[in-house]
Amino acid sequence: MKQTTEQLFAINFAGEPAHYAFAPGRIEFIGNHTDYNGGLVMGAAVTEGITVAVSLRDDDRIQIVSDAGDLVEIRLGNYTPLEGSNSWTNYPIGVTKVMTDAGMQTPTGYNMAVTSTLPAGAGMSSSAAFELATARALAALYGFETDTAGFARIGRKAENEFVGMPCGILDQGVSAFGKADHLVKINCATETFAVEPMPSGAHFWIFNSNKKHALVDSAYADRFRECHQALAQLQLKHPDAKTLSCICPEQLEAVKDELDPLLYRRAAHIVGENARVRKVETALAEGDLRAVGEVLNASHESSRVNFENSIEELDTLVDLLKLQANVFGARLTGGGFGGAVMALTDSEFGQVHADVIAAAFEAKHNLKPSIFHTRAGDGAQLLS
Repeated sequence: MKQTTEQLFAINFAGEPAHYAFAPGRIEFIGNHTDYNGGLVMGAAVTEGITVAVSLRDDDRIQIVSDAGDLVEIRLGNYTPLEGSNSWTNYPIGVTKVMTDAGMQTPTGYNMAVTSTLPAGAGMSSSAAFELATARALAALYGFETDTAGFARIGRKAENEFVGMPCGILDQGVSAFGKADHLVKINCATETFAVEPMPSGAHFWIFNSNKKHALVDSAYADRFRECHQALAQLQLKHPDAKTLSCICPEQLEAVKDELDPLLYRRAAHIVGENARVRKVETALAEGDLRAVGEVLNASHESSRVNFENSIEELDTLVDLLKLQANVFGARLTGGGFGGAVMALTDSEFGQVHADVIAAAFEAKHNLKPSIFHTRAGDGAQLLS
């Protein structure tokens, strides 16, 4: 990854990079849409991600080039979100603005080259990886100091306030705190982070439906709004509840008939998903991957029925995977409305099994899914 980034930098800029940084994409293991509802979530950083190379300039310009886009130039301090084909630069520019607002001194601009090994549109949060890699690199370049949680919050603030995506801390937190062969557990109410070991023999397979989604333009924002509307109704009975995650299942069921049916389903997903995160945590501690898989399947069913952020293509992939003896469980990963499914499998599940699923999926939907096998990897880091 670093070599490819180095080559892209050399083609576009004079001199050598001062620093390289890498940040991984992530799998949302369990805890769908709980993060911005003050809930619990578990995720895994993956070995694939985004690498950036940076150097200082001697003028007031910022130039950014990626392996998938043209070189874009802006003036230092002229931080306005871009539209169209250059909108991908909103992630590093947003991070630059957040860090500058937090006190980072930028007497001159910078050059940045960006390369990615993450599959586009697969729901693995390339945006958070881009934000975290940028933050790590710029911190080294300009002498800005913060801790791991601080980097995660920088990325989240850039995405919320500059990019315009009302996400929680899941994506940036997992990318920041990832650890090889571990899951990252986040309490989003307190924004506390911990890592939990994965039992041996657990493997991740990602099936990207290649049904494209663009979260900013999708129903993601609608779900965000609906969750807050559900909370407002529940607060009439439970005024101390600051988030949906403060509501227990018994409290929700007691007022079911008083809630708007759609808002009840949205709340039922969040309340149930928090309970499922706790079940997974217990099953992982016991090394019971079958029990973990059952909860993953239940999570997807709730996404399909209650939160309605699944689509037919994702449901097909989950149904096909559940028929495989070597699959513990499967669910959509990420925001939904397209994208990818994650399967938790044993070590016997291989490419032959994956190809059978891909063929059945293509026969039904006339789409060829992209498949890759990954493991839990380390979090965002400065490479040099």
